[in-house]
Amino acid sequence: MFIWCTIMFLLGIAAFLDSIFNYGEIFRQINSVLFMLISLALLIRTTTKMKERKIERYEKSIENLEIQLRAQQASLDSTPSKY
Repeated sequence: MFIWCTIMFLLGIAAFLDSIFNYGEIFRQINSVLFMLISLALLIRTTTKMKERKIERYEKSIENLEIQLRAQQASLDSTPSKY
């Protein structure tokens, strides 16, 4: 999805430049700006979701490590000391 958003954004930039420099008026100026802004919003949304997913994975691994640490501490507390 990230690749498609990038392609949409680049096409929006091309459409905007086409409307400014009148290279055959393939796109109209307002439509190209809206297209570029919508694709930029999709790009930002996608990157935000990717970061959130990474943070969720970190939180899960931290939670698993805390459970393992508690289990090890409990096993150390239950074993009698040699000294």
